[in-house]
Amino acid sequence: MTKPPARPRPRTDPDCRGRHSTRERVALAVSICEGRGVQMTELRRRVLELLWASGGPTTAYQLIEAIKLRDSRPVGPPTVYRALHFLMAQGLVSRIESLNAYVPCVHPERDHDCLFFICSLCRVSVELEDPRIGGLLAEDAAGLGFVATRRTVEVQGMCAQCAEAGAA
Repeated sequence: MTKPPARPRPRTDPDCRGRHSTRERVALAVSICEGRGVQMTELRRRVLELLWASGGPTTAYQLIEAIKLRDSRPVGPPTVYRALHFLMAQGLVSRIESLNAYVPCVHPERDHDCLFFICSLCRVSVELEDPRIGGLLAEDAAGLGFVATRRTVEVQGMCAQCAEAGAA
């Protein structure tokens, strides 16, 4: 008798952010870029470092201010947006549309759809990997004759900490 295949489980890697330093994350990003033959410039690296250091969704204007404070020199919005677009194109950063903010991808080395749970109160976001969601979206798109080029799902609500604080 054969054992039925295990159902794929969503993956959040809750300890993953704590296990790897910003330096390790950026080194992985640089390695990915080198493997693809694209250049990780100093500004792109700085933007990625700042996103990892922020610990949550960060707007382009927050990045501009952080660069100005850190480097003691101004940088214009088009420059930061170009860096963000490069990082998104390489799968290193995702844009959370509802917040008009950016977050680094937890596992840029893995091809996966972006599924975010976003707390409406504290703005914390959690990236979830669930191949079932990607499969359903691909199936629905194919049924419509639609060719998806990017798939990002955002779920707004309240995180466990905010829900617990509100109940107290």
